[in-house]
Amino acid sequence: MPDPNTHRLLRPESLTAIGLFVAAAVLLFPTAQLQPISALLPASMLIAMMVFSAVLLIADQRKAAAGEAAQRVTKAPKRVLLAFLLIVAYAVSVDFVGFYVSTAVAIPLVAYVFGYRNPLGLAIATVIMLSMIYLIFGVAMSQEFPAGRLWPK
Repeated sequence: MPDPNTHRLLRPESLTAIGLFVAAAVLLFPTAQLQPISALLPASMLIAMMVFSAVLLIADQRKAAAGEAAQRVTKAPKRVLLAFLLIVAYAVSVDFVGFYVSTAVAIPLVAYVFGYRNPLGLAIATVIMLSMIYLIFGVAMSQEFPAGRLWPK
């Protein structure tokens, strides 16, 4: 039975949804200063995050109204923390070794942390993702990704 003294918005899933929504909304403002073609992907991803956060909040509030007990946000907080640290390391590594190299390492590492252990599947997923990114953004949209500071220009 839920604790009657706890406000419905203080449930873990609701707090997570609110936090994600606010973070995405704050990060959406700098995209207005980018060129339209460059802002398209980050803005659409942030708007999608806001929509999904709102859906999560509504779903959790419906559960709260029905009297369901609040669930933990994650059952494996160490994995989530490690994945977060990998994403931070990825962002830093893009600056130094470039987008494609960093992405080729980050995709299988994050998937591995979350429990996907099939090496062939990891390799195939990485190749598919990098190929799609290159074809969509590099070929179709003529966008260049960071090459990294360590490589000569």
